[in-house]
Amino acid sequence: MIADLRSDTFTRPTPEMLQFMMQAPIGDDVYGEDPSVAELERKMADMFGMDDAIFCPSGTMTNQIGIKLLTQPMEEIICDKNSHIQIYEGGGIAYNSLISSKLIDGDRGMITAEQVEAAINPDDLHQPISKIVALENTMNKGGGAIYDMEEIRKIAAVCEKHSLHLHLDGARLFNALVVTNDSPKEYGRLFKTISVCLSKGLGAPIGSVLLFNGIPRIKAVRLRKVMGGGMRQAGLIASAGTYALDHHVERLKDDHRRAKQLANALKEAAFVEDMYPVETNIVIFKVKNSAEMVKTLAEKGVKCITFSPVHVRMVTHLDFTDDMLEHTLQAIHSI
Repeated sequence: MIADLRSDTFTRPTPEMLQFMMQAPIGDDVYGEDPSVAELERKMADMFGMDDAIFCPSGTMTNQIGIKLLTQPMEEIICDKNSHIQIYEGGGIAYNSLISSKLIDGDRGMITAEQVEAAINPDDLHQPISKIVALENTMNKGGGAIYDMEEIRKIAAVCEKHSLHLHLDGARLFNALVVTNDSPKEYGRLFKTISVCLSKGLGAPIGSVLLFNGIPRIKAVRLRKVMGGGMRQAGLIASAGTYALDHHVERLKDDHRRAKQLANALKEAAFVEDMYPVETNIVIFKVKNSAEMVKTLAEKGVKCITFSPVHVRMVTHLDFTDDMLEHTLQAIHSI
């Protein structure tokens, strides 16, 4: 048996999802004529109480479009130093938006309102104009850490005070929502733009959605087009997102349960030196040499990845079953 814990991006469509996809009505979405894309966009916008939404191939694209919609060259984005937008999107902030980044050293990737306020540049021609704050929830590099809603409200208040926009990289936002039971509409009220990925824990094969308030739809669609995101009969994949929203949200709790069971076993393992708190589906633990540990686990039929020279990451997901969990626990106990 092979247990693949490298990422929740390794999920594959369930038979039921595939059947739903094959029955989806489709059209040419570049012409605005794909009913399944339109359905997904309306569903997401209504769920979060936001003005509109556009369907894109990837979370990187939705993040990059969201940031570019809210900024002009010579401005600056404030975010944690380990944010996905900063370290995993190919330098897209600088390339696409021609802005600089003010990086904050947060707690497991989560920044505070006080840190945001301290990072805002003064009105000084020598410095870029602070324009946008970006949060990531859950925080990948923080071990799937969840922002406290009260802290988000405080950050939003700082942004409003200083006329800054607030963007959310919500790649795994539903993982947070099933834990906190916060309202999606509360997120829609606080953020100007929100990126939500459908192809991680929700199990769709491809796609992310960018939600936005107070922005003409044509501006977002035009940016999607110029970035190569204009898709034709995209309803085939958009329908997978609709199915996932209807059937795969509550089951994220199973991923979280399995992640906590992994964490409990790892805490007792002699080779583990430290571990991040496990709140959702990501487990990050510290060892002497992460590359050697990943190799050792692979030899025992457990795939995971290095997350630093001394950190290993495991991610539970739709295709990681209880049998695979038991196999992984046995592998951990055998080391």
